[in-house]
Amino acid sequence: MRRQSSRYPLFVQRIPADVREKAVGNPLAIPLGDGFVFVTPSGIAQAIRFSLRTADPSEIKTRQAVAAAFLEGVWAALRDDAPTKLSHKQATALAGELYRAWADSEGRAQSVAMEHVPGIGWKRVEETQDELEVYWEAVVLMWEKVRQAADDPKRLEKQLGPLVDRLLLTKGISKVDSESRGFLLSAFWMALRDAFRGRQLQAGGNYAEDPSAEKYPEWQSQQTAKPKTKQGSAKNSLTTLVEDWWKEAKAAGRKQSTYESYRNTMAKLVAFLKHDSVSRVTPEDIVRFKDHRLANGASAKTVKDSDLAGLKTIFGWAKMNRRAAIDPVAGLTIKAPKPRKLRQKGFYDDEASAILKHAKNYVPGNEAPKLAAAKRFVPGLCAFTGARVGEMLQLRKQDVRREGKHWILHITPEAGTVKTDEARDVVLHQQVIEGGFLDFYEAAKPGHLFISPKDGELGIRNALKTARNKVTEFVREVVPDKNVDPSHGWRHRFKTVGIDLEIEMRVLDALQGHAPTNVSGEYGEVSIKAKANAIAKFPHIAV
Repeated sequence: MRRQSSRYPLFVQRIPADVREKAVGNPLAIPLGDGFVFVTPSGIAQAIRFSLRTADPSEIKTRQAVAAAFLEGVWAALRDDAPTKLSHKQATALAGELYRAWADSEGRAQSVAMEHVPGIGWKRVEETQDELEVYWEAVVLMWEKVRQAADDPKRLEKQLGPLVDRLLLTKGISKVDSESRGFLLSAFWMALRDAFRGRQLQAGGNYAEDPSAEKYPEWQSQQTAKPKTKQGSAKNSLTTLVEDWWKEAKAAGRKQSTYESYRNTMAKLVAFLKHDSVSRVTPEDIVRFKDHRLANGASAKTVKDSDLAGLKTIFGWAKMNRRAAIDPVAGLTIKAPKPRKLRQKGFYDDEASAILKHAKNYVPGNEAPKLAAAKRFVPGLCAFTGARVGEMLQLRKQDVRREGKHWILHITPEAGTVKTDEARDVVLHQQVIEGGFLDFYEAAKPGHLFISPKDGELGIRNALKTARNKVTEFVREVVPDKNVDPSHGWRHRFKTVGIDLEIEMRVLDALQGHAPTNVSGEYGEVSIKAKANAIAKFPHIAV
């Protein structure tokens, strides 16, 4: 569903009738991209509605699946009236999520002060580091006074109660017992105290690792935290099944995004079945789940290519590894209608020109310098390499080199993610060089050119996702046609132009990272010389 005034689709899910009364007035922090969207159902609300804040088709699917899985857990929690008992470790782990959210000085938005200057208008007031340090020092003192005034942890309810409730619901818990509530309130106060102190140190120029971070363990759910009551019970868990499959699949090179998709699908199945037992799942259950997903708005393509594909993989692995007696998904499929083709998949010449002109004339706003650079250079890089947008966004300074008279981009999974997990070299087109990319490259600091990821694979993936969405929105400003993908449109156009220029298909495939179409294509290498000759044939795009 999409509002007429917006290019972003809406997420809509009906609030189940049996929990609607409990859901009313309950603030929900629903995962959305790298952050959250906050929704509080009103007394007349019949459904949860919010903008998905992206126009990227693949990202839309991911955000819909994550939000749906989260809400399934919320509805299940609201149906369970029995208060949950948490250990002190679990309370500290939950508070750790709050600590990490507030301790990140780069990721959290800061307030912006404005002043009105006669004859000029509103002007942003820049805060100095000294002012920030004084500000955080005052926050730390204020927070200490809050605790001193609350001799009983439960007196922190006013300040922290809503935060506690919101984070509990993200874990599928609607309420806890009195003792657990006290643990949580104390732990949340300490988490914010540690985070505020860290922000104060950072404002003063101290970015050393915060030793407080080590005391917050990772969250373990009730199911994974409680001891096994029967030998083998964990192996009979659907949730555990996904994790065990992933250990093997990860070693075999499967993508993190695939794991997350399968995990989300299994979470939806568990919520639908209201149990987590592998041995209790029947083929009839899977058929009912399929029908349930379709009835609740999932497209036939999503159910086929995401839900059923993921379940087939997991249950097929389970049967092969003697973890399940049957594969309840075997033989089940769904016929997804073939989408109508209303135009060619690649950008038309006038669209390509409009995008590159838009990028050339772009004037940066208040966004991060690397994001501004991405809007300026990534469209051109995609236009003349045929690479995926993510492959260009993850470029690092060390991935650009000169060989003789040619400038080379090294696309490698070491920098982030490459669909084939195989590195390749592409040669820079003269128009990219003339557009100032090399000047930007020379002035850039070591590391990623267009993103500032946090440590680890997940940090890179999140940074890429955010940057890709922003570049997609930037392209949509001049090419609003929803029938062409704002990212993949370049890959299709590159191949089309290459065919028109009679460039050998094997060379085009090597440039774009496509697999050879026959066995003979696996012999020999496409050299830099052959790639440079091909790229030189591509005409300039009018800007």
